[in-house]
Amino acid sequence: MKIKDHFLSQEIFEIKETEIKGVYKTSPIPSNISKYYESEDYISHHQDSGSLKEKLYKFLQSFNLQYKKTILLDRISKNSKVLDYGCGAGEFVKYIENDFEVFGFEPDADARKAAAGKLSKAVILDDINKIDDFSLDAITLWHVFEHIENQDEMLEIFNRKLKEKGILIIAVPNPTSYDAKHYKEYWAAYDVPRHIYHFTKRGMENLISKKPNWKLRKIKPLVLDSYYISMLSEKYQKSSIFWLKGAIYGTISNIKALFSNEFSSLIYIIEKK
Repeated sequence: MKIKDHFLSQEIFEIKETEIKGVYKTSPIPSNISKYYESEDYISHHQDSGSLKEKLYKFLQSFNLQYKKTILLDRISKNSKVLDYGCGAGEFVKYIENDFEVFGFEPDADARKAAAGKLSKAVILDDINKIDDFSLDAITLWHVFEHIENQDEMLEIFNRKLKEKGILIIAVPNPTSYDAKHYKEYWAAYDVPRHIYHFTKRGMENLISKKPNWKLRKIKPLVLDSYYISMLSEKYQKSSIFWLKGAIYGTISNIKALFSNEFSSLIYIIEKK
């Protein structure tokens, strides 16, 4: 499938299935990939503009943050050590820093600075190796894993940093969801070339099954993602009522997913063996 970078460059990329069935990779991967993140819009939703759009986003974000925290609390106890890998501007780190001993890793200097300015307890890092081996109870990647090209290497590092029976939580878009099938090449969650990999549910199951140190324990939905992704997809299609059509198709996607379990984004809860 050929996909345009609707967000920034308007360049065309191709998505090809890898040797792991159900896992796809963007081709080609630009050597200067960092340039494809250089837009104020890429992190604008983290800024407090005071607009109605911003207030609505923050309202919905609060539900997502609580939901993510609940997933952690279902698996680990309070005051456990948690790393949010690819923490961006630090919203999730800030939300959980009073419940856990929290570290945030973020490679982007501007995002690290924004995150550090929000926090009172959590620590923001630019190098995951500053964390002791076998010290973490959980590692979270909220829409980050799809950006990582050296995934095999990173899974080994995560395994080394986690304690025995530690939890790895990976949330990624689902290209077999209804909204993905509806919007096809306009589906915003393809987000090429920033999203290097794309995982169907079966693809993630296949990937984890090939890793002897990991066990997939549960799959959960990120229900609100369908609305944001659908609205952005409608914008890419130049819809003048993108917010309304996005809300409609986001709702349809979630209703269909109640029967198929193919939600717009899926959370994979993985345990270290």
